[in-house]
Amino acid sequence: MLIPFLNILAGSLSEGLAILQGKVGIWPVDFTWVNYQIVLGNPSILRSFLVTVVVTSVGTIMNLFFTVLMAYGLAKEDLRGRKFLMLFILFTMIFQAPLIPSYLVVKQFGLLNTIWSLIIPGLISAYNLILMITFFRNIPDGLIDSARIDGAGEYRILWSVVLPLSLPSLMTIGLFYAVGHWNSYFAALMYIRDPDLYTLQVKLQQLLLASESFETPSYLGNVTGNSAEGIKMASIIVATVPILLVYPFIQKHFVKGALLGSLKG
Repeated sequence: MLIPFLNILAGSLSEGLAILQGKVGIWPVDFTWVNYQIVLGNPSILRSFLVTVVVTSVGTIMNLFFTVLMAYGLAKEDLRGRKFLMLFILFTMIFQAPLIPSYLVVKQFGLLNTIWSLIIPGLISAYNLILMITFFRNIPDGLIDSARIDGAGEYRILWSVVLPLSLPSLMTIGLFYAVGHWNSYFAALMYIRDPDLYTLQVKLQQLLLASESFETPSYLGNVTGNSAEGIKMASIIVATVPILLVYPFIQKHFVKGALLGSLKG
C-alpha cells in the first residue's frame, strides 16, 4: 500500500526527465521543489483546493447536524411511523435515484453552479444514519430518564447527555462524510460549470486527461513536457495529504466507532 504512495511522493520531488526515464523508485532523483512551486503557486489549483476545503468543512458539519437530529428521533421506539420511515430509508440504500431526475431536482432548486449542489443532495447518508441510530439505541435509557426527571427537554438531553457519549460515533461518521466530500468528483463534474468553483478532484482529472493527450493545461502556465509528470504527482500529494493528516487526531475515536453496534452496552 505504501510503495505506490512513496513512488508518487518521490516523483513529485524529482526532475521530470528522471521520471520519464523510469529512474524514480521510492527515493527522489535530482531532488527539486519546482513541481510544488508550480502547483502551490498557481491560482487556479489553489482556488480549487480552497473550494474543496470549504465544501468538506461546511458539508461535514451540516451532514453531522442533520444526521444526529434524524437519528435521535428514529432511535425512539415509541416514535409514530418509525417502522415506515426505516423502511423508506432502507429503500433509498437499495434503489438510488437515477442520474437525470437527480440533476433536474438540483436544477429546479437553483443549486446548479453553487457549492450547495455538492453538499445538500447528499446531506444525510442512509448508511451513516443507521450507524448513528444503532449507537443512540445502545445508550442506557436510565441516563436519559434521569435527565428528563431533572427537567431537561429533548434538545437539552441530546446536547448535554447523548452527544458527549456519542463522540466516537460522531468522529467515525464525520470522517466518512469528510472523506466522501474530499474525494467527490462526479457531483462537481455534473453540477458545476464555473471553472472558479471546480474542486481539486476535477483539476486532477483535467491533468490526467491532458497527460493522455500530451498537452499541458493552460492554467499550469508554461511548463515543459518533462515536468508535467512531476506536476501531476505533486498535485496528487497536495490532494491526498490534507485528509490523511486528519486521521491521527481522531484515531482513538475511530477505533471505538468502528465497533458501532457490535457490542451492547
